[in-house]
Amino acid sequence: MRVAVLKEDNCQPKKCNDECYAFCPPVRNGQECIILDERTGKPHISESLCIGCGICVNKCPHDALIIENLPSELETDMIHRYSLNGFRLFRLPTPSKESVVGILGPNGMGKSTAISALSGRMIPNLGDWLDDQPDWNEVIASLPKGELRDFFIAVQDKKISVAVKPQNVDRLPKRVQGTVRSLLSKVDERKMMGRMTEALGIDHLLDRTVQQLSGGELQRMAVCATILRDVDVYFFDEPSSYLDIHERMRMVGIIQELAETKRVIVIEHDLAVLDVLADLVHIVYGKKGAFGIFTPARSTRQAINTYLDGFLPGENVRIRDKPIQFLRHRDRKAEIGTPVVSWGGLEKTLGEFKLTSEEGAVHRAEVVGVVGSNGTGKSTMIKILAGEHEYEGGWVTADATISYKPQHIDVDINGTVQLWLDSELGPRWRSGEFNVNVIRALGVDQLLPKRVKKLSGGERQAVSIALCLGRDADLYLLDEPSAHLDANARMEAAKAIRRTMEANEKSAFVIDHDVYFIDIVSDSLLVFEGEGGVTGHATGPYDLRVGMNKFLSDVNVTFRRDHDSKRPRINKASSRKDREQRTSGDYYSYDA
Repeated sequence: MRVAVLKEDNCQPKKCNDECYAFCPPVRNGQECIILDERTGKPHISESLCIGCGICVNKCPHDALIIENLPSELETDMIHRYSLNGFRLFRLPTPSKESVVGILGPNGMGKSTAISALSGRMIPNLGDWLDDQPDWNEVIASLPKGELRDFFIAVQDKKISVAVKPQNVDRLPKRVQGTVRSLLSKVDERKMMGRMTEALGIDHLLDRTVQQLSGGELQRMAVCATILRDVDVYFFDEPSSYLDIHERMRMVGIIQELAETKRVIVIEHDLAVLDVLADLVHIVYGKKGAFGIFTPARSTRQAINTYLDGFLPGENVRIRDKPIQFLRHRDRKAEIGTPVVSWGGLEKTLGEFKLTSEEGAVHRAEVVGVVGSNGTGKSTMIKILAGEHEYEGGWVTADATISYKPQHIDVDINGTVQLWLDSELGPRWRSGEFNVNVIRALGVDQLLPKRVKKLSGGERQAVSIALCLGRDADLYLLDEPSAHLDANARMEAAKAIRRTMEANEKSAFVIDHDVYFIDIVSDSLLVFEGEGGVTGHATGPYDLRVGMNKFLSDVNVTFRRDHDSKRPRINKASSRKDREQRTSGDYYSYDA
């Protein structure tokens, strides 16, 4: 089965010479394999006449075409198709009773389409995109007998109700007005608002307006609002973004309790959280914006290890060029150079909050991971080092040039990504080591014609990381670079940061809550302790293992290493491994 997809945003007929049409061999032989639309000038491609030569893909100056060959058996598994040369989805995840079902895969693979189909908001057309009124009976008849077919019968009979926690909670302040109390009261169908706000730690925020909340507070409010709905199926799209590890573990417990009586599906890119949260996991793979394929559910451990390996044995498909590996950290002290920035005895007061620090330094070619609970001053410390905040006590050396990527990316550029890169970095991003190790690794090269205002959260994050790393500086400060990135993009971003620092002998501070990300990117850790919103105290940088043990003992979580992939895995509370590691003080074990 051949798939031909036109990326509408990339296709610019007024800026090309119709290369796709002019060079197509079937067209030159008199066949109508490609027809140019009289109104828009854009091509319509016949997949049955296409010979899969790839000439049109290579000749298109705007990278607007995707031609892929897929196994013929997938044709009967097509769930939905948007247009002749539009995105199509194959297979669906199955909501299971009394289970948390996870979805793991890159953004742009049809997860939102799957949620729309499962919720009944959209009737799948089974690939017949010309059918304006698809029929539920046809959809149900196309499915084998089993849990998914029974689920769709209930959807058809309107016996299934759904609540969805949206992905981009940082957009809520622009859409919702009023206080947290008024918002949650409106959706409190289960009459448990008091219990849930206390369980999620937002009971003290009830009289604040939505516009006054931080990213983590918005996330917990959105999770709470979703759980308060009295429905049959709950979808949580990236529930861990902006949450610290303590809040993530609290959220895990709450969602698992919900799954004891309800169906729950979670889209989660923090693999450590997904590992401990989900009972079963569907991997979704394909080509961004072109097609997505859901695999049958696997056990969580098997699914994550398979995803990291990049090869799906059941499907005989490679979804990544090479596996993502977690290696034992070697001692790089001999490779780390002289101090770039040093500090000591810092004091900073912001309202009722006070930050203090011990003495510390970051060295040339060193990446310092920054960890700690929300509200303990991580971003404040970074802003002090960046020169954006004055400090009342202590000292900081001030002879280093800084490149800073803030936590919240708010840009108002009326142009394309290419224009944004040119205006910030000049021509240096277009070629050389930086282009390969950062621009292409982060997928920014695929976004060049896209307008900045149309970028998704993950796409905007990727471009912002590239901009930060592309500036000429001594010290790079990145605040939560993994937010909104999918699991694969997170690993690529971590490796891009490391490669940039090592190749150019530069230094970086990286604030993040994803332990996998911190494990890959960091040489050492700066650890923040204290009471969120009241006090924060920075110590370190420590050796990675020492710092992780200090941090995790404070948040009361232990990690072990997976026997096969060597990835960090959260131990279940009070399990044998958890008790053994607590007793030995080894909260972050390197032993598989």
